[in-house]
Amino acid sequence: MRILLVEDDPEQLEPLQAALSQVGHIVDGVEEGETAKWLLSEKDYDLLILDWMLPTVSGLEVCRYYRQTGKTAPVLMLTAKDTITDKITGLDAGADDYLVKPVDLLELLARVRALGRRSPLWTADTLCYEDLQLNLTTLKVERQSSVVQLSVREFQLLEYLMRHPGQVLTRNQIEQSLWEWREEPESNAVTTLVRRLRKRLHVVGASSWVETVYGMGYRWQRPHSSEF
Repeated sequence: MRILLVEDDPEQLEPLQAALSQVGHIVDGVEEGETAKWLLSEKDYDLLILDWMLPTVSGLEVCRYYRQTGKTAPVLMLTAKDTITDKITGLDAGADDYLVKPVDLLELLARVRALGRRSPLWTADTLCYEDLQLNLTTLKVERQSSVVQLSVREFQLLEYLMRHPGQVLTRNQIEQSLWEWREEPESNAVTTLVRRLRKRLHVVGASSWVETVYGMGYRWQRPHSSEF
């Protein structure tokens, strides 16, 4: 998933971002609400993790702003505010879940998995498309008893494709979705990554499921015939 993480304390932001990245998420980590609002106007996110107490623009204001735009991705609030009134205020602002600081990393990852289960493709800890399963915990692909391990970046690309089945995704969309906002991918990065993913998927007979739509981009769909 692509996650926007907003936390003004670098000593908390960095370990949270690292933990989320290590399990395969693409994480844009920022320290203040104005930047967060700008990113929300530029990018689509699968999940927002917002610290309530931010300078200038609070996480609560960011959450309200996001909901006012009509977007529906889950929002997890991080805060030292732990009264029932505070929780009600956060939920009424549009938050879906609430985690009180200090944050336990294992609990955070569990909450993130729980919020990610809203996808209609989610089954247990996997994304499914026909008879192919992508395990979101182990980063493995399985189909008809064949299994292949993906790298983190390969996993991120396949997850993104599987969450948008049948859609033509441009190289720019893929770059915007897979690379963090301060990163600048090389000109051939997407082409190289698609080639690597297809080699992995060949093991499970699904390399042709990543279709090149010439002049436009790539599309995830099962062809009429497959390698198996």
